[in-house]
Amino acid sequence: MEQKVKMIEVRDVQFVYPGNNDTESVDALSGVNFHIDKGEFVGIIGHNGSGKSTLSKLLNAIIFPTKGDVIVNGLNTKDHEHLWDIRQTAGMVFQNPDNQLVATIVEDDVAFGPENLGVPSLEIRERVDRALATVEMQAYAHQKPHQLSGGQKQRVAIAGILAMEPECIIFDEPTAMLDPSGRREVMETIKKLNRDKNMTVIHITHYMSEIINADRIIVLDQGKIVMEGSPESIFKNVCALKKIGLDVPQMTELAYELRNEGMDIRDNILSIDEMVDALCR
Repeated sequence: MEQKVKMIEVRDVQFVYPGNNDTESVDALSGVNFHIDKGEFVGIIGHNGSGKSTLSKLLNAIIFPTKGDVIVNGLNTKDHEHLWDIRQTAGMVFQNPDNQLVATIVEDDVAFGPENLGVPSLEIRERVDRALATVEMQAYAHQKPHQLSGGQKQRVAIAGILAMEPECIIFDEPTAMLDPSGRREVMETIKKLNRDKNMTVIHITHYMSEIINADRIIVLDQGKIVMEGSPESIFKNVCALKKIGLDVPQMTELAYELRNEGMDIRDNILSIDEMVDALCR
């Protein structure tokens, strides 16, 4: 059996936002432990204030644990001489693509990261072409980013990270500001990166349907991990998830309601296809 290699390890992590004269300090995360293997697709969910965004910034070494350790590909984020390597290994895509687009032409924007890494010009050209092809934005290479749709902008932001050749990408609610078609475009890109490029994907989201195909889901509440497991095992806990302010995928909710009405249907249905199959039986 193939040995799994850890991409990220989070060991007993606590993070405290310090207070000032008017406010008390806030424990954003407390006693958080998990690991993510290379090539894994992990969804992280939790209501506002659960610690999701704090965790994403810790994984990318934007902030550092108050206690405990975050290890990215064998490097501790507290070892500041390795910060550049860590941020290159674990790229990050944020909620608002406009905050990540820096140039006036799409291909220049994608080239920005590799240029800062000192990559030779010919290789930059290859990386830009490859990254735009991966997110299916080659046709827009000479466009101005502000002329693109929200979904297209987010795909350019993803291409900009890909051009730096990370091994892992952390997506911090990348579809939150997009319409349904933009969300679909970005999710297709994320799944393709994981499936075809074997890239490690950490996807933080409010949309439960986006992570029904994840390998694993981590549920945060009040700075702690309260559940962890496969999408089937997590989402069948409808009452427990609702209690901490979370939804479940629509088909899981429908199965839950049908079971409450006395229908003999399994409780771990996630997709429309699974629901159709269950009803036809």
